[in-house]
This record gives sequence, structure tokens and C-alpha cells, in this order.
Amino acid sequence: MNRTEFIITTAIILFVAFAMGWFANWLVHRFTRVKQSDVADLDRMSQELHEAEETRDQAITYLQQREAELSNQLAQTEAELRAAMDGLRDARREAEELRGQLHG
Repeated sequence: MNRTEFIITTAIILFVAFAMGWFANWLVHRFTRVKQSDVADLDRMSQELHEAEETRDQAITYLQQREAELSNQLAQTEAELRAAMDGLRDARREAEELRGQLHG
């Protein structure tokens, strides 16, 4: 094999390698190409997720406010119950004292 044949053979091999690489690259891009409808679906899903997160945050805020209101009402009701129980205890003690005075 003389020098010219070697250069031509090397050039052919390099060209075939280049063509195979280009074809492989084209195939990869052909099968992995993102369609416009997929992008639109992702945008829509992203927007829906954002809206769902906002709704969740609003629900959490509402529940926290409601919990605070209910805790306040519970504390007030417990205070009223304690006051009523104290009043009842005082009334029973007074009734016992009056019974003791009547029978004593």
C-alpha cells in the first residue's frame, strides 16, 4: 500500500465514521425531540400545581384562624364553666349552712 492509497483509505474511514456519528446524532434527536403539545401540557400542569399550592396555603391559613377562634371559644367556655361550678359550690355551701341553722 503506497502513501496515496493509505491517505484515501484513511479519508474514507474517517468519512464513514463521521457519517455514522451524524446519523446516530440525528436518530437521538429525532426520538428525544420535545413536542410542542408536551410543552403545553407541562405549562398547564405547572399552572394547575401552582393554583393547587395557593389553594392549599389558603386552606391552611383558614384552618389556623378557625383553630384559634375555636381555642378562644373553648377557653371562654371553660372559664364560664369554672365560674358556674364555683357559684354552684357556693350555693350548696350556703344551703348547707342554712339547713344547719334551721336544724341546729
